Amino acid sequence: MRRIFLVLVALISLTTATAQIRIGKAILPYEENRGDVNLKLNGAGMRQLLWIDLYAGGLYLQNRSKDPKAILDADETMSIKLNIVSKFITQQKMINAVREGFQKATFGNTAALDERIQEFIGFFSEPIVKNDIFDIAYIKDEGVKVYKNDKELGIIKGRDFKYALFKIWLGEEPASESVKEGMLGLQ
Repeated sequence: MRRIFLVLVALISLTTATAQIRIGKAILPYEENRGDVNLKLNGAGMRQLLWIDLYAGGLYLQNRSKDPKAILDADETMSIKLNIVSKFITQQKMINAVREGFQKATFGNTAALDERIQEFIGFFSEPIVKNDIFDIAYIKDEGVKVYKNDKELGIIKGRDFKYALFKIWLGEEPASESVKEGMLGLQ
């Protein structure tokens, strides 16, 4: 009986261990469910400053893709997970990075998105600490839902908003080249 128990524990541990991936100090699941859509980890990368890991970013898609333009143009459910692994990522630094990211993503033409960008920035109204996890999920026909540590913070409508937001990580001038390459499965 004891052997059977040990075999079951080993099998459960093996199944659990293979259901996620480690990126530096961050652990990301291989799959996510958004509504009735099952998403798979397309890839993940680590944002670093000098030698310090800041956050891991994972991209979840219905079907794997290495083409950032196709991903940005797609009107289908997808998600980005940001796992904060450093105390150097603060609320104000996140807000500044988001503002800068939208400026780069839209080539400075944020007028059509300004109100929604402000709403999005409002999701960072509480302090950000090490081990916080943000999920930024585009749900087809609904909009971008944002979660912090599995708590839904709100939704922002518009495929144009999703395009600009995801372009922060997948665009020509991404927030981090290593995160972009990781998310596209190029590393």
